[in-house]
Amino acid sequence: MGDVIKNVVSSVFSPECYEEYFTKFNFLDVPCFKATLSKGLGIGIIAGSILVKVPQILKILNSKSAQGINFYGVCLELFAITANFAYSYVMNFPFSAWGEGTFLAIQTAIIAALVLHYGGTPGRAAAFLALYVGLVSTLISGYTPTDILWSMQAATVPIILVAKAIQVITNYKNGSTGQLSAVTCLLLFGGSVARIFTSIQETGDFIIILTFCVSTAANGALVLQLFWYWNADKTNKNKNKKKKKHA
Repeated sequence: MGDVIKNVVSSVFSPECYEEYFTKFNFLDVPCFKATLSKGLGIGIIAGSILVKVPQILKILNSKSAQGINFYGVCLELFAITANFAYSYVMNFPFSAWGEGTFLAIQTAIIAALVLHYGGTPGRAAAFLALYVGLVSTLISGYTPTDILWSMQAATVPIILVAKAIQVITNYKNGSTGQLSAVTCLLLFGGSVARIFTSIQETGDFIIILTFCVSTAANGALVLQLFWYWNADKTNKNKNKKKKKHA
């Protein structure tokens, strides 16, 4: 049990901060406070990311529909997530600074496959997943030049904007957020806000920090639409129920 506790503590506190807190009992050290807060937030984000898009996946499965979810927007988002965690992995950034990308990528790929599946092309859904696994394996294999990975990471800034803009426009045209999950959107927004701070603390990489700033703004736009169209979605559901009763 002692070893377990020690491993948990060492994953949050650096050796220097452990010394400050538990040997010198200096709990007012500002640099250690920032570093520890960043580690804690990073671990919390990773833990939350394991299930962050599960509500969205369940919503699609339960309704047997991906209505209102734009496939191309999902693919662009998947590219951005993949570029981020592949670049961070190869650059040997701390796992707490990017680990959620692994889980977000898996869940986003599943959503993309479900959009294809319920769009009437299950064969394409399977092919898409196989192609994606092959792509990721190539990116993190060590054979992909770092310059290419950096360029992919830099490209995520406009890609995130385009991906979210596609979804925002789709919602606007439909006058509804369709099968978008409010829980997922809110968690992604909160996670991207926290990631700005952790990226500054743990990577200092300008392009990573800029990516999460843009992601925060883009996710914020979707959250605003969720609240804006909240009543519209309820009205549409009630209309559909009445039609079914009269049919």
